[in-house]
Amino acid sequence: VASPRALELRERIGPLVHEAQAALRPAAALKLEQLEREFTLRTREGFVENFGAALLARVGSEAPGVRLRFVPKPDRDSTPLRDGSVDLETGVVGSPTGPELRAQALFRDRFMAVVRDGHALGRGRLTVARYAAGRHIGLSRDGKAAGPVAQALAALGLSRDIVVTVAGFSEALALARGSDLIATVPERHTAHLRPGMVSLDLPLALAPFTVSLLWHPRMDGDAAHRWLRGCVRETVATP
Repeated sequence: VASPRALELRERIGPLVHEAQAALRPAAALKLEQLEREFTLRTREGFVENFGAALLARVGSEAPGVRLRFVPKPDRDSTPLRDGSVDLETGVVGSPTGPELRAQALFRDRFMAVVRDGHALGRGRLTVARYAAGRHIGLSRDGKAAGPVAQALAALGLSRDIVVTVAGFSEALALARGSDLIATVPERHTAHLRPGMVSLDLPLALAPFTVSLLWHPRMDGDAAHRWLRGCVRETVATP
């Protein structure tokens, strides 16, 4: 026989059980044509220039009510993904990357030397000595000069003459386009930023690196978020 307390709890718990069942019930199928939502993507310079138009076309054709907002990525701090101000991020997974984040590889990239058309470095074979002897543009978001290129040269007892340091790829390429300075930038990330310039394979044993898509695990089960992740992956995979 139920006690008075049990009868009281039955009246209070019944509605809670029904609410819990409704919350745990599988979500309705995603209807892209009816989806209205804004997603924020945090990317390095060059991503929008290379992949933005194709991604917008893909998203617009499937979900015309979806809006994208691209914001710059000045550092590797993963706080925006954790606090929800950013939905997706692109970058190279490393020690500063939050350990709780999800990551999926997008594409492989590599560094290359870029000079203006008619630059002396574009004539003849590019050797390590010729590359190191040139005047260079440094790339650094945090002011630190060390990087894979500097480390590879240091292993050979060489170093670069860094005349100027900038934070972005387009700035480096703009300076190289109008001077005799050498910009060392990622190949695929800057493909649409280098028209009319000479791109050269680096004479260094540098391993390629992987650019990944990052998000917070709480968004794993979000159908719309999962759809957008698929759009990004398929867009950047297209040559």
